[in-house]
Amino acid sequence: MKAPRKITFCFVVVVICSSEATLNLNSEPTAHSLILHEHELAGEEPPRQKRAVAASGPVAEECTVDIEISFENVSFLESVRAHLNSLSFPIQGNSTDPATDILSIAVTTVCKPAGNELLCSCEKGYAWPWDTCLHNPTCQEPDSTLSGLYCSCLKGLPPQGPFCQLSEAYITLKIKVKLNVGFQNDLKNTSSALYRSYKTDLERAFREGYKTLPGFRSVTVMQFTEGSVVVDYAVRVTTSPLPGSIHKANEQVTQNLNQTYRMDYSSFQGVPNNETKFTVTPEVIFEGDNVTLECENEIVSYNVSWYYGENRSDIQNSSRFLIYTTVLNNMSSVSRLTIYNFTEHDAGEYACKLILDIFEYGTTKKIDVTPIRILAKDERKVVCDNNPISLNCCSENTANWSKIEWKQEGKISILGNPETDLDSSCSTYTLKADGTQCPSGSSGTTVTYTCEFISAYGARGSKNIAVTFTSVGDNTSYKGDMQEVLRHVMGVSTVQSITRNSLETSKAQEQQANLTITPDPISVSEGQSFSIKCISDVSNYDEVYWNTSAGIKIHQRFYTMRRNQDGAESVLTVNSSTREWNGTYHCIFRYKNSYSVATKDVTVYPLPLESDIMRDPLEVTGLCTSSHQFKCCIEEDEDYSVTFHVDSLSFPAAKEVNGKQVCYKYNFAPSLLGWCPKNIDVFCHFTNVANNSVRSPSMKLSLVPGENITCWDPVIGIGEPGKVIQKLCQFSSVPRIHGQIVGGIVKYKCMGSQWKVEKKSCISPPINGLLQLAKALIKSPSQDQKLPVYLKDLSVSTGKEEPNIRSSPGSLGAIISILDLLSTVPTQVNSEMMKDVLSTINVILDKSTLGTWEMLQQESHQSSQLLQSVERFSQALQLGDSTPSFLFHPNVQMKSMVIKRGHTQIYQQKFVFTDSNLWGDVAIDECQLGNLQPDSSIVTVAFPTLKAILAQDVQETASSNSLVMTTTISHKITKPFRISMTFKNNHPSDGKPQCVFWNFSLANYTGGWDSSGCSVEDDGRGDRDRVLCKCNHLTSFSILMSPDSPGPGTLMEILLDIISYIGLGFSILSLAACLVVEAMVWKSVTKNRTSYMRHICIVNITSCLLIADIWFIVADAIHNGRYPLNKTACVAATFFIHFFYLSVFFWMLTLGLMLFYRLVFILHDASKSTQKAIAFCLGYGCPLIISVITVGVTQPQEVYMRKNACWLNWEDTRALLAFAVPALIIVVINVTITVVVISKILRPSIGDKPSKQEKNSLFQISKSIGVLTPLLGLTWGFGLATVIQGSSAVFHIVFTLLNAFQGLFILLFGCLWDQKVQEALMNKFSLSRWSSQHSKSTSLASSTPAFSMSSPISRRFNNLFGKTGTYNVSSPETTSSSLENSSSAYSLLN
Repeated sequence: MKAPRKITFCFVVVVICSSEATLNLNSEPTAHSLILHEHELAGEEPPRQKRAVAASGPVAEECTVDIEISFENVSFLESVRAHLNSLSFPIQGNSTDPATDILSIAVTTVCKPAGNELLCSCEKGYAWPWDTCLHNPTCQEPDSTLSGLYCSCLKGLPPQGPFCQLSEAYITLKIKVKLNVGFQNDLKNTSSALYRSYKTDLERAFREGYKTLPGFRSVTVMQFTEGSVVVDYAVRVTTSPLPGSIHKANEQVTQNLNQTYRMDYSSFQGVPNNETKFTVTPEVIFEGDNVTLECENEIVSYNVSWYYGENRSDIQNSSRFLIYTTVLNNMSSVSRLTIYNFTEHDAGEYACKLILDIFEYGTTKKIDVTPIRILAKDERKVVCDNNPISLNCCSENTANWSKIEWKQEGKISILGNPETDLDSSCSTYTLKADGTQCPSGSSGTTVTYTCEFISAYGARGSKNIAVTFTSVGDNTSYKGDMQEVLRHVMGVSTVQSITRNSLETSKAQEQQANLTITPDPISVSEGQSFSIKCISDVSNYDEVYWNTSAGIKIHQRFYTMRRNQDGAESVLTVNSSTREWNGTYHCIFRYKNSYSVATKDVTVYPLPLESDIMRDPLEVTGLCTSSHQFKCCIEEDEDYSVTFHVDSLSFPAAKEVNGKQVCYKYNFAPSLLGWCPKNIDVFCHFTNVANNSVRSPSMKLSLVPGENITCWDPVIGIGEPGKVIQKLCQFSSVPRIHGQIVGGIVKYKCMGSQWKVEKKSCISPPINGLLQLAKALIKSPSQDQKLPVYLKDLSVSTGKEEPNIRSSPGSLGAIISILDLLSTVPTQVNSEMMKDVLSTINVILDKSTLGTWEMLQQESHQSSQLLQSVERFSQALQLGDSTPSFLFHPNVQMKSMVIKRGHTQIYQQKFVFTDSNLWGDVAIDECQLGNLQPDSSIVTVAFPTLKAILAQDVQETASSNSLVMTTTISHKITKPFRISMTFKNNHPSDGKPQCVFWNFSLANYTGGWDSSGCSVEDDGRGDRDRVLCKCNHLTSFSILMSPDSPGPGTLMEILLDIISYIGLGFSILSLAACLVVEAMVWKSVTKNRTSYMRHICIVNITSCLLIADIWFIVADAIHNGRYPLNKTACVAATFFIHFFYLSVFFWMLTLGLMLFYRLVFILHDASKSTQKAIAFCLGYGCPLIISVITVGVTQPQEVYMRKNACWLNWEDTRALLAFAVPALIIVVINVTITVVVISKILRPSIGDKPSKQEKNSLFQISKSIGVLTPLLGLTWGFGLATVIQGSSAVFHIVFTLLNAFQGLFILLFGCLWDQKVQEALMNKFSLSRWSSQHSKSTSLASSTPAFSMSSPISRRFNNLFGKTGTYNVSSPETTSSSLENSSSAYSLLN
């Protein structure tokens, strides 16, 4: 279709109607009269039908009609919308077509002109189909989170249609309900009046009830059947109903339906349908496979059950069964049942059932198991004449075998060369035995060779081949077996054709090497190191490796290879041996099909490792008069000799076996030492049969007389107040099941008369067992073979222990340590292993664990450790053709791609986390991919919650809620590499975005965000909701928002710090000097009440500010980065800083009120004791009440302080307002007082003219303003500007200057500038008496007339209260009173 050329504005409405007759598309289109009228007004042609779908027949059908309406008046669209919203649907058919009802009318598409273009956008809930978006130019959209599915704006209408469609897929809920009324045959006739009446009333009631469902679109009555009256109807929604919502909707239906229908509420029943998708992986199941059954349904519900067999026995999570249910994009439920080590007894019928209110969805499937059949000859005879003999194994089953392994068992060790063709399911093991391997005495020895087929899902099938070796010297055997040998040789060519590999058997091409191995016998104990050197006289070889006597290949991390001119050498080095290293080892040099082998026996004696010895107590306080028990426990019962060493003394231990745990105990009597108090280190020594020993870490005993002991506990011990001790959780009062080993440490503190748990880092028994196995696995010679099974066990155990992980930092930290250890093992990781790793990570990164992470991060940086582990695993991931390119979990997603030779596609991956409202994408262009080696794997892993965990101290100053995305490449990158990423920015107003990566080498290798090599780029959209980053390296990336306030390490922060510390130093010295001066001149300057109260205020302001500054230094020392943040000390520092700074303000308020009182209420005179009591209550009482309430309300929830400073919290509780609000109120009051007092002084009486004395008074007032400004805290008003986002740095500098030097201001203006203080100091320092007397005379002469009742200024004070100077100035009492008041006021102003 084409847009009309002269149309300035158009929109499209979609009409959904229900008809029982054929819709005539050639007739005039039926539309509401308002629409037709608007077309008539606009002078346009009648609306054209762009698309119509109709059906005819006796059954009611739905049809949809799109109508395009064009006009010039833009406001007309809103009137159309308003009219459509006011309609009540369905609209009954008119007389022309009574059989057609209009079910709904909605605006779908709106086209507006933009310059020379017509931009057509979709209304809410509608979108262009993606195929339409691909073939038509789209508008520039700021939000493309739906990219890949829909677009919402096109440049012009598509020539071939369609208009905007509903962007979401429908979910149809089929329901039936019973009406307790008699059934009439007319209800079977869809054209009858009774049928139409029932249908209309019921659909109206259904619509009113079900419109509360999220995504409700329509409801249609399908039919009526007998059984009273059974109504079948269908509800269409776009999203799955929430649990319980259908029951509530059904209640609304019964309330809205006329009671004459007698609807039975209990009869609502969901009709099952075939929407459940059931898949089984793998398709062909062998015994031993790990089988995954998956049930997917469009209904969202976690209430999914699994059943087995005809009796429908319920399946629960266990060691062999794992059920995991998740919701995908809030649209469908997926439940997976994993059955480990599937056997023939597990075969049968499996059913999944999903229940949501009245609906029950489910399906069944019969699962069969196929036995593995391996074809091979059971017996072979081989002559040791160095001729190749092949052992052939083939599987009768066609399967996706992952590998085929060969093993041998027998008295002699003769290794062969395996060649495998997985496509044909065959493997050949070629043996070449010479005379040295088959001495004449061993002729006739039988060795069992086993070929084992391993499927990609864990199944194993094997076949044994018994091979009898005969030496060349044994003529009888040789002659008798000649035909057999020839047949073996002929079999080689057959195997060549099967495996499509050419075996080079020419002796001229083979080189036999002479090997020399370490001659001395190797005998070590566990934990000790050993090395074996294997030297070859031939330097030309294809491969060097080491095997155990069981045929297990040693992991390559344990040995090295080196060539030299005379030959080559390989050294096997084990730094910490375990019992798995006990046995015979083969050093093997291979050149083509020639194998040179040297063997060495290693004996490893049992001995516990130092880290495996559990001690109790770790530290304890004991009385000098009591005995104390020490014990060391291990998880094995071996023949060890154990002794305890106390100082220089040694004592034998008593053995106690308790299940798997064996403990060695000793009761120590302090009387053996002879004196007390004393600190003692106790050790236990384990000695094995090889006379090798290991010493445990020390156990510390502090012997005390016992006078100050307040805490007593039979498990924890005794202690003095404040004493902190640690105990292993295994031996503490932590609840545990008998026989299980709990890991970790619990810390107790003696508080009052009880031991309180200060910190608990216990590890649950299942996770602790896995941690011990992980430590053993990384020392195992066959660690890579064991790793897949271990990762599966870890994933299962983590899922079961999820509630414990949410509350236990110890268990959480143990899992991170396990992943860190295991990530160093693999050279290759397959998809199943990666799936298990991400399943484990999904649990520990759940939002519910963030609180546990916060506790864990206080003492460690394991979040950085976790991220590095993920990078190692993803870098080792090997992607095959059958490997899924993506893995989704709620808290982690992985996407990947393999670079093939001639690859032309770009690498572009998008990650969406709907629960976290986050998304991001990664892109690498073709040019960069062209520099990579073929078969390289690119893997990106995204985390929505890891950003909140990484380096929480950094995020306090610069943070942004965004994804963390890690991209790795399996092969080493040799050229500069660029990568682009886009992050959703949820807080665009928080500051300037910054692209960063996690640098593991920062902060003493604990990690930190670094922006090197990354930059923010303009994507041309002008959208602040997204941030485009480009970097020239790979690792883990995210974004930070740089705040407007000075950041750490910036020049502004350094400048403010310098000003603060210099000013603080001057302030403390100035305040101390002020107190010294006040003490020296106190008697001279406090001769009247006003002066006395003024200096009381000055001294208290000075003292409070001095103490507050000292506590500020204490708080800074507590929070210094070199020391851990002491919580109790930080609370105390915060409280006292808050209290004394508030006291400064309230004493300033007291001084301001005193000024107002003495200058305004001249005739009112309170006693000195009354004024002092009021001043102290106001100066200290109010701050104390505010401070105590603040700490009492917020500290129990641990939200009193900030997380990164000893000061009032702002982010969580706004506790800072308890300081800011009173301080700002006092500033406003003092400003008001200052303005009122100055205005009253300067306001002249009628007829008065300024005199010389008034000018002198104005000078004194100017001095008082210079005092009042710093003293009354007016400079704190500059602090208002600093809290405004984006405020200028000038406000920060001015505020810091004025407040840092406030102590200096008080010394200068509040103390030294006072003329009476100056005179007193001059007298103290013995200046001339005449000068002193002259100053006093001058002061008195100037003050007396200025404040006598006849003075103009005095009259102005009197006029404040309506007095006109009618006092008798000759009265001695009046004159005296005036003189005292005038002196008081002068003193205050000075």
